[in-house]
Amino acid sequence: MQDDVARVLGTSLPELTLTDAHWHGLLPLCRLHRVGRSQVLLRQGDATPALFGLASGEMEIRFLTVDGEASVIERVPPGRLFGLSSFASGEVSTFEVQGGAKASRVVAFGSAAYEYLMDMVPGFARALMREYARRYHGTLRLLEASRHRSADERLRLALEQLARTDRAGPPDAQGWRHIRTTQAELAALASLSRQTVNELVRQLAAQKRLRVAYGGLWVPA
Repeated sequence: MQDDVARVLGTSLPELTLTDAHWHGLLPLCRLHRVGRSQVLLRQGDATPALFGLASGEMEIRFLTVDGEASVIERVPPGRLFGLSSFASGEVSTFEVQGGAKASRVVAFGSAAYEYLMDMVPGFARALMREYARRYHGTLRLLEASRHRSADERLRLALEQLARTDRAGPPDAQGWRHIRTTQAELAALASLSRQTVNELVRQLAAQKRLRVAYGGLWVPA
């Protein structure tokens, strides 16, 4: 359990430091969910019981329409926290969360764990606010881009957003870094069709502004 919790907190809130006493108080309050492929963790319209963190695997955040159609708006990468807005506000979830292409391990910080982190771990509240403010800023940029910017600018912003997660590896000797992603994920982030993303990636690769590789893309650091 500690390894899973440490990965989530270390990835999403890297400036946070927990002592042995903190771990002793926190771990009994956390819960670990093993989520199978396409298994629903949280249903749209239900109360959100916890702040979740993906320790391993992949989760999909989806909007459901009244006629049952689903639209994937984000594929949550390992280490990412999710579900804060509805959990902290007490409102029902506005989206559904289900397992992706492989089984996942999800840490649940329920009310007791969340209160412990807020009250007993110095810097947790500030780190959490900073992380979600950064994401909110990125979401607003993508929303603005989807309405007012060209397709290539929207793709660039989507890549920039992924580059700030653990999907991005360290720069290599030539100053390029690998980002683990798929064209479907880029299309969802940039509000573009997969066909448009495919064409843009082809053009940028021809211009040597990115390189296509197995499991993702290489981009200038």
